[in-house]
Amino acid sequence: MTKYRSGAKRTWRRCALALTLGVAVSPLALIPGAHAGGALVVAQQQDPQNLDPIDTFRLAWGSIASNIFDGLIHRTEDLELQPGLAESWEFLEDNKRIRFTLRQNVKFHNGEPFNADAVKFTFDRLLGEEGKKGPQRSNYTSIESVEVVDDYTVDFVMQQPDPVLLTKLAGYGAMIVPPKYIEEVGEKAFDMKPVGTGPFKVVNYTPAVSVELEKFDGYWNGKAELDKVTVRIIPEPATRMAELLSGGVDISLNIPTTAVDTVENSDAIDLLAVPGPRVEFLRIKTTDAVTEDKRVRQAIIKAIDRKAIIDALLKGHGSEISSLQGAMSFGYDPELEAYPYDPAGAKALLAEAGVKNGTEIVMDIRNNDDTFREVAQVISSYLGAVGLKVKLKSHETGVYFGEIIPNGATGELFQFGWGGWTFDFDNTAYLLYHSGERWNPYIQDEKLDALLESQRQTYDGQVRQKVLREVAEFAHENALDVPLFNFATLYGVNKRVKGFVPAPDIRVRYTSVTVD
Repeated sequence: MTKYRSGAKRTWRRCALALTLGVAVSPLALIPGAHAGGALVVAQQQDPQNLDPIDTFRLAWGSIASNIFDGLIHRTEDLELQPGLAESWEFLEDNKRIRFTLRQNVKFHNGEPFNADAVKFTFDRLLGEEGKKGPQRSNYTSIESVEVVDDYTVDFVMQQPDPVLLTKLAGYGAMIVPPKYIEEVGEKAFDMKPVGTGPFKVVNYTPAVSVELEKFDGYWNGKAELDKVTVRIIPEPATRMAELLSGGVDISLNIPTTAVDTVENSDAIDLLAVPGPRVEFLRIKTTDAVTEDKRVRQAIIKAIDRKAIIDALLKGHGSEISSLQGAMSFGYDPELEAYPYDPAGAKALLAEAGVKNGTEIVMDIRNNDDTFREVAQVISSYLGAVGLKVKLKSHETGVYFGEIIPNGATGELFQFGWGGWTFDFDNTAYLLYHSGERWNPYIQDEKLDALLESQRQTYDGQVRQKVLREVAEFAHENALDVPLFNFATLYGVNKRVKGFVPAPDIRVRYTSVTVD
């Protein structure tokens, strides 16, 4: 029997950069009452689409809903696992059963009590028919069932080992939801105005516009300092930056690298940069296209000077990657060398594959990502220099992720970014490489599937790391993607904001924040 009371600790050394230089900015009108009564206004790029934990994979959800919901386990900004709604947990029966002792005297925002029935309902829902409709279920299928032992004790019966489960219980689909409230209002109403146990409760959600949160006085872990948080959805980077620099918002997530110099030169704003899990890459259509040939895929990778892109367009706030993970990810292999920038080698590979000069390929991108639009234009130039003519196709984000990618309707190349919030390569590799997964419309390989499945069968870290490195090497050798860079996570924070802790995975929390 293995027992945990403070959680499995994993520390991470943060690097925060606060820069303050001066620049003149034309002021915009502020939102009336935006800062009155301990209120905070935050801007972020993407809309979460809905607020139900099981219906989304978006970081845009995590940056809001981390203030609404709690999980059984809590992960700090330092990536340390701590007790959340579970006070302790222990592994029983040769790790086939995990027993959680739950925190007492906790209430949901509607007054409904948190207890073992709420935990069972949450996971029955996630693993059942409702969960099948969303993207989170496959992260938790290692759980066979949840059994209620008593009002404040539950057992997770495991149908297979899950070495990343404790981390996954700290986020996204595993957030605990109230059974009675959902039964009363229905699934659609819960999407728009959910109830959790977190420090803030939802007042109003207007999709693509804003989410209004209000302090929950009954929060079990101490009241928030702020009375109100308004998260504004501002897709256009220029508008988002204008609002930040003029004082229209107090904090902006998703600082585009094109705005770094301007933010750094502001007397009123601090630029905070922390190493994060986000990686940016191009996925490749590996079937029914010129890119079906591995030599063509390798040529595309060799044709791109990623260091020049990082230096020029990311202002140095990124690092080259050889696989779809950064150096902080479990499974990262420092010995796996990225393909070199080699345009002559790229031309030779294309010629060997019989690709004619001027062959057209399509690159699909999102329409609201200014930074990547510039990256895509530069990549198009690099590929043009080796004989590939790139046609850029821009898509509305909802259509792109809801229809284009899952239905395999992409061009030869398509933009993809991954938050990798677990900091474990399994969370990325399984969902992007395993046959039949939503975000994998093209790759079907029995060897790759077997590798991915095998590392989920053991809690042995050394075995898992070896297998995950094999997965990365397989993807690298077969040029399944074009790894580009690991982003730093950038925040713009007004100097009047105090107590804000930048989160590497953008799952920011506002409990300790104040506004002067």
